[in-house]
Amino acid sequence: MRWVIVVKDDESNIKAFHWRIVFTAGMGFFTDAYDLFIIGVVTTILTPIWHLTISQLALLNGAALAAAAVGAISFGVLSDKFGRKRLYGVEVLILFFGAILSAFSPSYGWLLFSRIVVGLGIGGDYPSSAIIASEYAPSQRRGFLVLLVFAMQALGLVVGPLLASLLLVTPLSHTLVWRILLGIGAIPAASVFYLRRQIEETPHYLLKKSPPVAVSRVVSDLTGFTKKIKAQQVPHPQHYLFEKKWLVRLIGTASAWFLLDVAFYGNSVSSVLILKWLNPQAQLVTNTLLTALTFFVFAVPGYLLAATYIDRIGRKFLQMFGFFMIAVAYGAIALIPHLTQHIPLFIAIFGISFFFVNFGPNTTTFLIPSEIYPTSLRARAHGISAAWGKVGAFVGAFFLPHILHTQGLRYTMALLAVVCLIGILVTLLLPEMKGKAIDVIE
Repeated sequence: MRWVIVVKDDESNIKAFHWRIVFTAGMGFFTDAYDLFIIGVVTTILTPIWHLTISQLALLNGAALAAAAVGAISFGVLSDKFGRKRLYGVEVLILFFGAILSAFSPSYGWLLFSRIVVGLGIGGDYPSSAIIASEYAPSQRRGFLVLLVFAMQALGLVVGPLLASLLLVTPLSHTLVWRILLGIGAIPAASVFYLRRQIEETPHYLLKKSPPVAVSRVVSDLTGFTKKIKAQQVPHPQHYLFEKKWLVRLIGTASAWFLLDVAFYGNSVSSVLILKWLNPQAQLVTNTLLTALTFFVFAVPGYLLAATYIDRIGRKFLQMFGFFMIAVAYGAIALIPHLTQHIPLFIAIFGISFFFVNFGPNTTTFLIPSEIYPTSLRARAHGISAAWGKVGAFVGAFFLPHILHTQGLRYTMALLAVVCLIGILVTLLLPEMKGKAIDVIE
């Protein structure tokens, strides 16, 4: 038997404490998205300065993503073992030092090592922040709150290219610009370290260690619930991650995240290269601004609409529909003759794909693993799923520039369309958690 906290529906409203969690947890994802875009600009700047080869560029683009897989699994396992609170804040500290090391890199090898440090912090933030947000959120609004945390990526996707464009038009040398861009990533990470250390252990994890009366008191103090909170015992079998029920779900969450990130991260990192290939005469700052405009017009609304409607339309439908629409957009780019000669139309279709990435699997692959596993497995399952996502991101970042260079844009997009269609199939392995308490799967 185990204890669960029972809170009446009319008490499950969003409180000030929840908004603090959104900001505190969300700044990690702001940094993640900022860093994801900036490295594409930095490698473009560094290529003529350090005479980087295509292989060196691909490795530099993918280093943080590969390291993030290790960080996600490590922090997930440790979070289940030692608690959500004990390690929360360590991941942004790693991010901070990684960004500083990157900014002062004297050589390619140093920068590559620094990117690995950054990746460890980024990966660790996925299970840590997702589980804290999910375990504190009221059931009826859990999707909204968790996706608001993740939607901080949208700000990073816009701020990154805008800041890069601003610095590129200043008299500053490119040698200084790339260092500033990487160093700025330390600021949002440092800004929330103290706040993360102040967050209390989640009630769901506390129930494994503390008396239910004490846990009820913590819930009441933190969330502002005024009526009596009950604790009751429910059957509690021992859970193992690789038993059939959880293994099937793990295959579903990990595979969907892997497939999504092959397409999403590969195209994000390669976006500047794609635009440069379409219009070789355009300056870097022009292409960077076009990318920022695409993110702002298409990606940001996708994040916000996903957060707004996820608790109404459900996780599985949104993920499957998003995968389908991305496949349609990529298929259009691949199949329509001479589309690349009409740059405004190409950017519009490419932008539509970004909208449905976020009003679809980019947000749901983050949310679903935070709510379909029992407390004892939740963080490590999320970490493993996120790790497979980062493996997919590494595959996209490492191989897509090569495929684009050798096979062309149409072949690349056709391949990614097939990847998205497979994503629809693996989503069928997952349960729907709309409106359900995460305790029901215990």
